[in-house]
Amino acid sequence: MEPIKFQPILKQTIWGGGKIVDFKHIQGHRDELIGESWEISDVEGHESVAVNGPCKGMKLNEIVALLKEKLVGTDNYKRFGDDFPLLIKFIDASQDLSIQVHPDEETALRHGLKNGKTEMWYIMDSAPEAYLRCGLNSKLTPAQYKEMVEAGTICDAIASFPVKADDCFFIPAGRIHSIGSGCFLAEIQQTSDATYRIYDFNRRDKDGNLRELHTDKAAECIDYTVRDDYRTDYVPEKNRGVPLVRCKYFNTAVYDLDEPMTLDYSELDSFVILIGIKGEGSLTDDEGNTASLREGETLLIPATTSMVRVSGEIKFLETYV
Repeated sequence: MEPIKFQPILKQTIWGGGKIVDFKHIQGHRDELIGESWEISDVEGHESVAVNGPCKGMKLNEIVALLKEKLVGTDNYKRFGDDFPLLIKFIDASQDLSIQVHPDEETALRHGLKNGKTEMWYIMDSAPEAYLRCGLNSKLTPAQYKEMVEAGTICDAIASFPVKADDCFFIPAGRIHSIGSGCFLAEIQQTSDATYRIYDFNRRDKDGNLRELHTDKAAECIDYTVRDDYRTDYVPEKNRGVPLVRCKYFNTAVYDLDEPMTLDYSELDSFVILIGIKGEGSLTDDEGNTASLREGETLLIPATTSMVRVSGEIKFLETYV
C-alpha cells in the first residue's frame, strides 16, 4: 500500500489570489482567482480523486470503503466508518475573508450537520503586510455581539495579528476568526464545510448580491472566552518533529529537514498526511514503496505503513488522527 497523491480541487473565490498555481506547479489557471486548493477532501460532492497506484481514478470515499482500517487505522475506522476525518487545504487570500465561526459537535448535530469543525492554520510565505483575526480581544455578551454586527463594528472586538511564515494558529470550534488579506497558509480541519458567516464587509458576489450572513446561528456557536494570546507558541528546530497542535481531531507537527530522517509509525494506529511546505524530498517506506514530496504537494500514507525514510531538503507538516 503505497502513499497516495490526489488531484487538487481548485476553488475560485471572490477573495482569491494568484499564489496557489505557482506554489503547486500547476499549468494553466493563470487568469483565475484561486482562493483554495482542496488537497485531500471527503466533503460530499467534493471528494478527492487518487492520481497514482492501484487506487488511481478512485474517489477518497471509495478508497476508504475498500481498504477500511488498512487505510485509516482500526480505531479511526470504528470512530468514523467510511468517512475520512480530515480536510486539507492551501488558502491564498488577496482580500479579507468573512468574519466567521464554526459549530462544535453538539451544535452541528442540533443544526442537522454531520459534525463540527475545528481547524488550524500554518502560515507560509505571505505578504509583508499580511494579518489575520482570531479570538475576541475583549469581553462581549451575545446581545453586544449582535449589536456590533448590525453596526458593522464587530471587527473591533476581534484580536488582530500580523503574521509571517511559520506562524501557527489553532482555531477550535467556537472561536471567531478571519483570514486577512495577504495570507498564504495551509489549513488542517475536520471534514466539514460548516461555516457561519458573521460579517462580510458588505461585499457582493459575482452576481452583485450581498452574501448570506448567519448572525443568529453564529451566536449559538461563539466561545466568548477572552485569551491573552491566540498564537500557537513553539520553537522551530531542524531535523526533528516539532509538535504544533494536539487535539482529539488531529495531531500536527512540523519538520524542517536538511538531512535524512526516519519517521517511525510502528506504534501509530492511523493514516498520516504529509503536506509539503518548502523544498523537495524523497520518501521510502518499509515495504519499499517510494514517493516524492515537494512544496505544494500532499501525501496520504496508509495506516499499514510502519516506517518512512525521508531525504532531501524539505519542510513539511505531518498530521494524523
